[in-house]
Amino acid sequence: MRIKLMIICLTLLCGYAKAQTRGGDSSPPLPKEISAEMFDKAVELIKEFEGWHDHTKHPYIGYGHMLLPHENLTADITEEQADSLLRADFLERYKYFRKYGKDALLLTVLAYNVGHSRLLGYGKCLKSNLIKKIESGDRDFYEEYISYRCYKGKPIPSIERRRKREFQLLYIP
Repeated sequence: MRIKLMIICLTLLCGYAKAQTRGGDSSPPLPKEISAEMFDKAVELIKEFEGWHDHTKHPYIGYGHMLLPHENLTADITEEQADSLLRADFLERYKYFRKYGKDALLLTVLAYNVGHSRLLGYGKCLKSNLIKKIESGDRDFYEEYISYRCYKGKPIPSIERRRKREFQLLYIP
């Protein structure tokens, strides 16, 4: 009986050790195809244009992290925690676009603001012209990228500046 109890305890202990997180609030490792320099540029761009979301912009906190039902975070998170959340959210969105190669980072930055479904399509909503053009091999998609500058059908100068800056810094010819 004692041996069985010891085996059960060891099994539970091993399972608990595997479930522990690896590094506090550090970001997950970058995929091989993203350079750390380009990733940091993308993160800084998002920080610059998203700005800090406090409790008045609920359900968003930090640099645009949307609170999920199971999360117990509040708006009084530190800058380091917000940075870590942004990086994790960004890498999560990157998974949708990694197949687009050198355009993946640019598409991920856009999706952070407009949502990946709007680009890739969902349900009855079709794939965007931007994605269709990239998939066809056409690298001349500046106008399609910049077209994501409107709110309620009207071009917004600040969003247009954001799109132009993103394209300038992250487009790889």
